[in-house]
Amino acid sequence: MNLQTEIENYFDRLWPICRSITGNGLRESLKIINEIVPLEITEVKTGTRVFDWVVPKEWNIRAAYIVDPNGKKVCDFSLNNLHVVSYSVPVNKNITYSELLEHLHYIEELPEAIPYITSYYKETWGFCISYTQFLSLAKDGEYQVVIDSTLEDGSLTYGEAVLKGETDEEVLFSTYLCHPSMANNELSGPLVQAFLYKKIAALPKRKYTYRFLFAPETIG
Repeated sequence: MNLQTEIENYFDRLWPICRSITGNGLRESLKIINEIVPLEITEVKTGTRVFDWVVPKEWNIRAAYIVDPNGKKVCDFSLNNLHVVSYSVPVNKNITYSELLEHLHYIEELPEAIPYITSYYKETWGFCISYTQFLSLAKDGEYQVVIDSTLEDGSLTYGEAVLKGETDEEVLFSTYLCHPSMANNELSGPLVQAFLYKKIAALPKRKYTYRFLFAPETIG
């Protein structure tokens, strides 16, 4: 298998995983990266202070969707994980169109795009929708909103690997691994870094020590 095909295969496996700054999607992604880089995995408990940050509660999600007044599902997480605001608290209730508007995000200038929105440190919920789909929503009748998620004490996960050199002087490579379904803002970094590790590991001699860090953004 050539390098391009190998990278594309890993991309295809990592792309659909719903990642955030904590949770099982992040762990699953690190497990796949571990096939390329022998990572030492560390879990940092909720509430731990990291300089001026505090590790938040762990977020995991199973399903999210809106059912419109005609019984049609829209903003279905199972079709695109960008449809739900990352870190949304669980919700299951019926609301009006005007109430729903307060929890919808879209970009008028990019009418076919689904925006990526997060709420790591404020407990709220929301959905992301293309502007085209937003314009088609009925203004009368009730909507059912469902987010099957958990937000509870857990941990933040990161992985690192070290290639020893002749000296203790370190070169640090760092990339974050916490965004879902975005190529340039996410998977380009982790995959380039993982295969860079392979290249440097294959060198017969290294002057410097190299540290490779795969961590979530913000706190990472």
